[in-house]
Amino acid sequence: MGIKSLFGFGQARDKPVRNYSNGEYTFNFGRSTSGKSVNEMTAMQTTAVYACVRILSEAIASLPIHVYRYKDGGKEMVCDHPLYTLLHDEPNPEMTSFVFRETLMSHLLIWGNAYAQIIRNGKGEVLSLYPLLPNKMSVERDSNGVLYYVYSRYTDENPNMKKMGDITLRQEDVLHIPGLGFDGLIGYSPIAMARNAVGMTMACEEYGASFFANGANPGGVLEHPGVLKDPTKVRDSWNAVYRGTTNAHKIAVLEEGMKYQQIGIPPEEAQFLETRKFQINEIARLFRIPPHMVGDLEKSSFSNIEQQSLEFVKYTLDPWVIRWEQALKKSLFLPEEKKEFFIKLNVDGLLRGDYQSRMNGYAIGRQNGWLSTNDIREMEDMNPLPEEEGGNLYLVNGAMTKLKDAGAFAKEGTESTSEESEPQQPPDNRNRGGLR
Repeated sequence: MGIKSLFGFGQARDKPVRNYSNGEYTFNFGRSTSGKSVNEMTAMQTTAVYACVRILSEAIASLPIHVYRYKDGGKEMVCDHPLYTLLHDEPNPEMTSFVFRETLMSHLLIWGNAYAQIIRNGKGEVLSLYPLLPNKMSVERDSNGVLYYVYSRYTDENPNMKKMGDITLRQEDVLHIPGLGFDGLIGYSPIAMARNAVGMTMACEEYGASFFANGANPGGVLEHPGVLKDPTKVRDSWNAVYRGTTNAHKIAVLEEGMKYQQIGIPPEEAQFLETRKFQINEIARLFRIPPHMVGDLEKSSFSNIEQQSLEFVKYTLDPWVIRWEQALKKSLFLPEEKKEFFIKLNVDGLLRGDYQSRMNGYAIGRQNGWLSTNDIREMEDMNPLPEEEGGNLYLVNGAMTKLKDAGAFAKEGTESTSEESEPQQPPDNRNRGGLR
């Protein structure tokens, strides 16, 4: 597809014809400058990429998800809405909510897009949700500018699709969560956009594996004082006895005045370990994961690791949460429901501090009247107290008063005294003390 057709140049504004296929951006995958071929599967074979994808996928999947209704300036949870059971328990008969969200989030992190087929009844209500593979999906527009999706099905991964080949899906039948992109319709794969960093990580792992496969000894030279008739035989016999980790530290026996001279660069001189550590941090930076969450505790301590975890929730997880919430509301609710209902992923549990900090915070809220006993018990996942036992009673410190009422009691006392007796003149002390 050319530049003009990609961005719609030279086409009528009322009849755009554009295609947003994931396959168009596969040029971002491929061979990196390190020589390693990077795609979604090879990238996941590196521990750093796998760890980052797993951390974010499991975090999104483990968050409580609920349906809420706007009410009197606040909100209330709605458990009898059909979407509540689908999102909270079972999106389809084959998956739990955790597995469904984990799968879509992994697609979002690897391919930059997450898709799910929406099965509706005759009234337009959602009955079930089934994940769709992003590398088989393309987004297109018809002659009127309406979006539709084309799914290329060649395997039996979806029980709702009966035929093979290209299957057209309407926009209202697809849940699409796009990642970061340039047009707002298709997200770009983080792995593809950073393929050189991922490729270098793969090259470092392969170098390390090859290093230990050769007995943790780089290549060397066998020197013979004379002329060898068959040098290949000598080399093969040497490798058969001394090559490999199982043959490491064996005592070599050299005959006929032969000498072994190592010519490889030791790993500490090549800074191999430092390079591997840097590449792990590079992948963590790509997904905005704190290094301590992927096993790098070099710069973490008891004093800052909690703060790093809170920053992970605020700056890494929260944008993904908002992306999910808005996409679910846009695709799943009926038009008349969007004004009344919304979906929320609760991250409050991840923002809780240690036990002492929580207790101190509850004490402040209780003493200042904006937390009741049942409010605190709910946040600690405890059963509420009955109303007659004061579970919903809000208290306030009696020593506190409004600023405008400060000193009012003194003013009232002065007024009552003036009404009871006439004001007295101050005594004349000018002639006291013998001074004239």
